[in-house]
Amino acid sequence: MTELVGLADVQAARELLAGVTRTTPLEPSRPLSGVLGGPAWLKCENVQRAGSYKVRGAYVRISRLSAEERERGVVAASAGNHAQGVALAAGLVGTHATVFMPVNAPLPKVAATKGYGATIELVGNTVDESLVAAQTFAERTGAVFIHPFDHPDVIAGQGTVALEILEQCPDVKTIVTGVGGGGLISGMAVAAKALRPDVRVIGVQAATAAAFPPSLKAGEPVRLPSFSTIADGIAVGRPGDLTFTHVRKLVDEIVTVSEEDISRALLMLLERGKQVVEPAGAVGVAALLAGAVEVTAPVVAVLSGGNIDPLLMLRVIEHGLAAAGRYLRVTVRCTDRPGQLASLLSEIAEHRANVVDVEHQRANPHLRLGEVEVALSVETRGVEHSDKLISALRASGYQVVFAAES
Repeated sequence: MTELVGLADVQAARELLAGVTRTTPLEPSRPLSGVLGGPAWLKCENVQRAGSYKVRGAYVRISRLSAEERERGVVAASAGNHAQGVALAAGLVGTHATVFMPVNAPLPKVAATKGYGATIELVGNTVDESLVAAQTFAERTGAVFIHPFDHPDVIAGQGTVALEILEQCPDVKTIVTGVGGGGLISGMAVAAKALRPDVRVIGVQAATAAAFPPSLKAGEPVRLPSFSTIADGIAVGRPGDLTFTHVRKLVDEIVTVSEEDISRALLMLLERGKQVVEPAGAVGVAALLAGAVEVTAPVVAVLSGGNIDPLLMLRVIEHGLAAAGRYLRVTVRCTDRPGQLASLLSEIAEHRANVVDVEHQRANPHLRLGEVEVALSVETRGVEHSDKLISALRASGYQVVFAAES
């Protein structure tokens, strides 16, 4: 029987973290409150040191190493947030960190990890592959392997997030957070269930990288054959043995959200909440906005990280606008005669939609003689506005051969 982390462990971790990590703010969210019909709050770990909650567990683990272990250095594997947490913690403790990251890890996360003094090794296409490389390095060199989630010290450190939530929102009824390997939700569930057994703790995974649902069904950790998601911070193919035990015993529910749900949540957080959040940090909000889970307010959603690649942010914003019906890509076929394009654009303007770009195509072999295809990207005010625009174009005789929100 795997022994669970206890409340005393989380409280001891909080003492270790005093003066090292910050107590992150709890901000009200009017959009979420409106959707849920009750108070909703955002726990802003996206503004934590190193940009995520990961530094909490990393520092607790590394600070407890012996002098001889610190001399050998530490090694970790991560898509970015654990990497930065380990690099920062190692520097604070006075040891050296080597971090294995997937070859496609976001460049800002790689640069930030280097900035904290770590040596970077880019290996594998997933965190799981990087983990294998890091463990091999530890066996070869004697460096201490710092697991991103499956260690009691790491779980205890992450659990301090829940201690802060319970103090900042004493009447909280539901806590929702993203789940990758399970370290954060395990620690939070330990603290929440010990101090407030009535509080529901709900985890959220990206539907295309959700290892916990099949694992819970099987009664043991199950490895996904493949997985991919924009939420790279929670793209983990197998739960940890220790975290699985915690989740099975303490967590009330695990739900999943789509990539579109995540994009919409990121857009809402940026536009309405003024919060820069990475995809993995927004999945809790995504579940609430999408109605993926029934909750009792007051609700606290954890924004677990804010380390997002600006290029990804641009793509996500566009995708989020499309998912919300505010960015429409439409292809229209019409007769190829003078003034036809001007007429088409004028009709779109009459419906108060803004054309972003236009591509005029005559060479498509599927077109009939005397026919032209016009591909348009249009900004609209939402799904209803997009539907009305498409209906108006069809009523005017235009053949709308493709219209989509993404």
